[in-house]
Amino acid sequence: MSTKPPASAEPLAEPVPVESAGRGGFWRGWGGLITAPAGTPWHRHPRTGIAMIVASTVLTLFIGFLGPSVATLTLGPRESLLPSWYLPGLLKPNPWLIAALGWTLIIIGAVGTWILLRAIAVGWRPNNKKLFAGAVGLNLATILVPPMTSAEVLMYAAYGRLAKLGFDPYVDSPAEVFRMQWDEVIRWTERPWQDTVNVYGPLIYWMQWAANMLGGDNMHDIVFFLQVFCCLFFIGACAVVIWIARGNPGLQTRTIVWTIGSPVMIWAVVAGAHNEAVSIFFAVLAYMTIRKYPLLTGLLVGVACTGKATVGLFGVAMAWAYRREIKKFLLFMVGAAVPNVIVYIILYPAALELAAKNASYVAGSSWVHPVRRLLEPFMDFDTVSSLVSVLAWGSAILIGWMLSRVLPWRPLPGAPDGVGPERDPLVVAVRTTVVIAAAWVITSAYSLPWYDLIYFLPVALLGATKLDLIALWRVAVLNLAYVLGRVISYSQLMQQTNQRIREVFSTSVSIGVIVAVILWWHEHGLRVGSHTKAPRAGDETDEPAVSSS
Repeated sequence: MSTKPPASAEPLAEPVPVESAGRGGFWRGWGGLITAPAGTPWHRHPRTGIAMIVASTVLTLFIGFLGPSVATLTLGPRESLLPSWYLPGLLKPNPWLIAALGWTLIIIGAVGTWILLRAIAVGWRPNNKKLFAGAVGLNLATILVPPMTSAEVLMYAAYGRLAKLGFDPYVDSPAEVFRMQWDEVIRWTERPWQDTVNVYGPLIYWMQWAANMLGGDNMHDIVFFLQVFCCLFFIGACAVVIWIARGNPGLQTRTIVWTIGSPVMIWAVVAGAHNEAVSIFFAVLAYMTIRKYPLLTGLLVGVACTGKATVGLFGVAMAWAYRREIKKFLLFMVGAAVPNVIVYIILYPAALELAAKNASYVAGSSWVHPVRRLLEPFMDFDTVSSLVSVLAWGSAILIGWMLSRVLPWRPLPGAPDGVGPERDPLVVAVRTTVVIAAAWVITSAYSLPWYDLIYFLPVALLGATKLDLIALWRVAVLNLAYVLGRVISYSQLMQQTNQRIREVFSTSVSIGVIVAVILWWHEHGLRVGSHTKAPRAGDETDEPAVSSS
């Protein structure tokens, strides 16, 4: 028997044996998911982590099943037996109860995820197929109740409705059409985007149209199909990342826990029916082909960009991975150009310009929001916007460079013989995606919790680093800030509380995240004797995620 250890993405303790899924029967196999040695403390015990994650999902379902509330959307009349299912106006949930439950489920879900990451670090090795199946079940259960926290999905439905009625959603806004003619779908949309034309790429526009064709003239049914699409693409994107980790059980367990089984991502993406995963699915699918098929890789990234232009960060990372192989680089660029030329130049030339509008927004939870508030009394709007944009992009470049100094080079399964991680295009692309996408999201002037999906998936493949805690803390706090994310009428006390969470607590944490990256970089520089030296393959730039107690 070979004594060569398998390629590992993180330093790990000896695996903890779990009960076989075969001999002990079906239920005993599932029980193996929570097996740990006697004396394992609660903060590293898989039983505790899984219980908290399941409890987080149960609370999500409970909030949704209570029906329309300050968090749960009103979808109009139900005319079929299709989900989402909820109590039909029998209760009027107390706003503070709903908000408290939302904040609670996010906190316990984040803590549960962290506990499972700690369990993995000390050797927890469950049956990954059962763990994945359980995580898929959590996601599918989530779309059985109405979407929550954001009314964006209603706008998806409205844009698809406009297309079905013969209007161009890149020219006509839902409110503009509604002023001309009453419509039984558009009437259920909410502020603040009713007067905004479609800012999403054609890939997502086609999904919006398809949901309208399937859902008919009923907002409830249209939204359900949008929930299905968003959930399936999220599951698919996570499944690709999990597949890439095949052959390394510890890394594969990590990818399941960090992506498809993470309540902070389920709440951010699936519970809100956000379309981030649609484009990201095609981008991470390109990881599967990057080692052998540059033209196909380019085509997949190009398709991803036709949904959201920001997913082009994956393309930048993959182009960097091919920089030493000119033929592959050119094939990749040609492949990426084809769908974008067809979609943005020939079919929908207005779509790209509209998709760039988000660059001018500043979120109240952003780290640059206090800067903007400070400058506004002294400068006009355009000047302040320009300065804030320069500050955000300049900070992104700096944070990205710092991350490139501290993130390790670790091999991924399936690399060709004799090819180290620094020369493996898959590893280069994954690591580079994390560097530029995490830096962009962390420093962005306009950032929402579901935006973090763009770097959350590739982070799973890096193995344990300090970025895990930084990213988990960031997205959990952003989720807290947007439990009451709808633009509706709240009581004065609730509105003030929400404003404090978003503009004080969340903004402070956003600044703290940037400071944490800077301190990480500084500490690493002191340890290795240089703040500018780039790590090499085999260098461990972070402390192993293994504790002695």
